[in-house]
Amino acid sequence: MDRDHLDHDLRGCPGAGNRVFCTVVPPHILSNLAERHEHVRRTLEHDENHRARRLDIVSRGLTPGEPGTDADKPHRTIYDAGHQETVPGTKVHAESDGPSQDVSVNRAHAGLGATFELYLKVYGRKSIDGAGLPLDATVHYGQKYDNAFWDGERMVFGDGDSDLFLDFTIPVDVIGHELTHGVTQYSANLDYQGQSGALNESISDVFGSLIKQYALGQSAAEADWLIGSGLLGPNVTGKALRSMKAPGTAYDDDVLGKDPQPAKMKDYVKTAKDNGGVHLNSGIPNHAFYLYATALGGNSWEKAGQVWYDVLTGGELAKDAQFADFAKLTVKAAQARYGAGAEHDAAVKAWTEVGVTVK
Repeated sequence: MDRDHLDHDLRGCPGAGNRVFCTVVPPHILSNLAERHEHVRRTLEHDENHRARRLDIVSRGLTPGEPGTDADKPHRTIYDAGHQETVPGTKVHAESDGPSQDVSVNRAHAGLGATFELYLKVYGRKSIDGAGLPLDATVHYGQKYDNAFWDGERMVFGDGDSDLFLDFTIPVDVIGHELTHGVTQYSANLDYQGQSGALNESISDVFGSLIKQYALGQSAAEADWLIGSGLLGPNVTGKALRSMKAPGTAYDDDVLGKDPQPAKMKDYVKTAKDNGGVHLNSGIPNHAFYLYATALGGNSWEKAGQVWYDVLTGGELAKDAQFADFAKLTVKAAQARYGAGAEHDAAVKAWTEVGVTVK
């Protein structure tokens, strides 16, 4: 098995004062590989150029624009990096263009559209900033690049190495996950550290999953609750990058290792790595959402997703919120929107089951 074409150890996500890489493949999968492969160690050095660029984006400020007359329609542009590590690359597809002969272009275009559609039709949000922000994406980034990321301005997709990972435009929930980091960036802007960072990651998983469920017309009972299903290569033993239904069971591979995500607070991982384990401990709020959505039944993007969206955009979620703070706000939001009934009680029960106390 060729393990030389692996992505670098990526260390974060957009956030004020903390603008570093935000990628779908987490560091705990990649870091051991980086220690064993010169190719990966070299790509670590290339991170600094991207970090500097994102700091420049932060310095220019990130506030929603004024909605235009056509802000309720997506404005998608796809670029081709031509296997170079540059963005945006060459423009190859505009909103009004017909299907491309490049399947990666078509999948990126469709994934951006699926994300736009969920936020607009379900939550009334006009693009990720709420004001019709154009959605740009770059495909064919780098050579055998094993990741996808939101850089604060656009989506960027690698082709994968066909061994560990396939083309990163394949799973629509990966696209939704990364673009939702943009929604968080323009709303609560959660700090990317510790529990608030894990909430940042979890919110992206929640809405990434909802975008997939909405696009497929799946109910909570029908959904697989996997993040990145279809992304792992043919020689990897696993189903996906993460499981919201059963954190810790997504993969068990001789090279990637075993999925280390906890599902409950008693197994919370205390670590200085990965900004305090943001990609690990996101399994806890992920599982809480799964329990909540499946308890309510029906379509998860409706009541359960609405409660999470209300908290994310309601203005009460502090940048340094802890799990208990978020849980309390979801219970409050459920009661505010639906009254003191099943929606409220199910939220309390879901958080209690994962070991987060709701006062």
